[in-house]
Amino acid sequence: MTAFSTLTQLPASQIANLNELGYLAMTPIQAASLPAILDGRDVRAQAKTGSGKTAAFGLGVMHRLDVSRYVTQSLVLCPTRELADQVAKELRRLARFTANIKILTLCGGQPMGAQRDSLLHAPHIVVGTPGRILDHLKRETLNVEEVTTLVLDEADRMLEMGFRDDIDAIIGYCPPQRQTLLFSATWPEDIAKVSQRVQRDPLTVETGDVSDLPSIEQTFYEAGSREKMRALTGLLSLHQPASCVVFCNTKRECDDIAASLENAQISALALHGDLEQRERDQVLVRFANGSCRVLVATDVAARGLDIKSLAMVVNYQLSFDPEVHVHRIGRTARAGEEGCAVSLVAPDEMARAHALEDFLQQRLNWKDVGELTSAATKPLRAEMATVSLDGGRKAKIRPGDILGALTGDGGLTGEQVGKIDIAPTVAYVAIRQELVRKVMQQLQQVKIKGKSCRARLVK
Repeated sequence: MTAFSTLTQLPASQIANLNELGYLAMTPIQAASLPAILDGRDVRAQAKTGSGKTAAFGLGVMHRLDVSRYVTQSLVLCPTRELADQVAKELRRLARFTANIKILTLCGGQPMGAQRDSLLHAPHIVVGTPGRILDHLKRETLNVEEVTTLVLDEADRMLEMGFRDDIDAIIGYCPPQRQTLLFSATWPEDIAKVSQRVQRDPLTVETGDVSDLPSIEQTFYEAGSREKMRALTGLLSLHQPASCVVFCNTKRECDDIAASLENAQISALALHGDLEQRERDQVLVRFANGSCRVLVATDVAARGLDIKSLAMVVNYQLSFDPEVHVHRIGRTARAGEEGCAVSLVAPDEMARAHALEDFLQQRLNWKDVGELTSAATKPLRAEMATVSLDGGRKAKIRPGDILGALTGDGGLTGEQVGKIDIAPTVAYVAIRQELVRKVMQQLQQVKIKGKSCRARLVK
């Protein structure tokens, strides 16, 4: 275990900030890549979800910033809006060591006009998806001519999603003298070619085989397509997980399964690419703050899901790609914690199961699905509810302002208020279910930073 304090390039203020965040010892990917990143070298790294890669490149980005110059100096490309939001949130945490670092997220599904207005005063760091960033570059609303650090995060996923041409075009706008950091969960030949094309003598970092999952208990059940819903309901009823992600292969299945679980009094929400940005944001907030117990998601939608402690992952269908399976279930064993993963396998999916067995180089643990289908259905309700308040970062509202209003004039205790998320124009607050009606009444009279904020229950 190597302490962050051994990195002599980091200022004392950043070390103090890392201590406050609880970042004391580096993860393997951080220990292997950070010295080279801080020295300005190009790095290409293979790192699975939850390995600490965002802090690895984030500390490098912060290290190279000249805060006194209001030009865009770092550009981070991500495959999805969810991952971009997660990365931006982590970068803001890392940016607390100093004042006045502006970080802007640019993704599709959000108004171009509002983004254009935000770009009038250039951010130091831009995080976004390739399509929207290229749109701004073509419209000349974003200038990356002085970028010193370019990050390609989850590069394998960006290539899978067809962003190769967009990435090449974006790189064409960037100066050739820059640091390029490439992070990928898998290392197909296409990624090696991208690295050769855009990086200069990169340090290659690999932190273990992605199929190495010692802390995850995997269980497989053979279940016909008509049995699966009953098996899933029985599984959730038996285990009563605090949080669970159910992976499906299509958007329609996400909606159908979430609706069936709700009908069984199991708190569930669907997450897929057809949701509007506001709906996606609210689904993710509700799941992360305990206002929803089960998230039913496609792989693309769940990429970058920022859940610190996930009790269970269920594969309603096996992925066609064994490496995708590994990254699905890896979400339940972050930072060395133990995890539980369950897969429901139809007879026509057996070829995928055999491929997975070969990939993992271990026998799969099969059990009789009857223990699930015969289980009595029990409700699985969320302990928290989410209230939205008008006013967010643009109104200079901070979590402490909301907590102070609720525990002061609102009369609540700190234990009765859960996670607080601040978005640009709205804030989301988790409140214990039994207190929601009382809190909604009190919020009509409470002022936050001297202003009344309209409150709504997010459903």
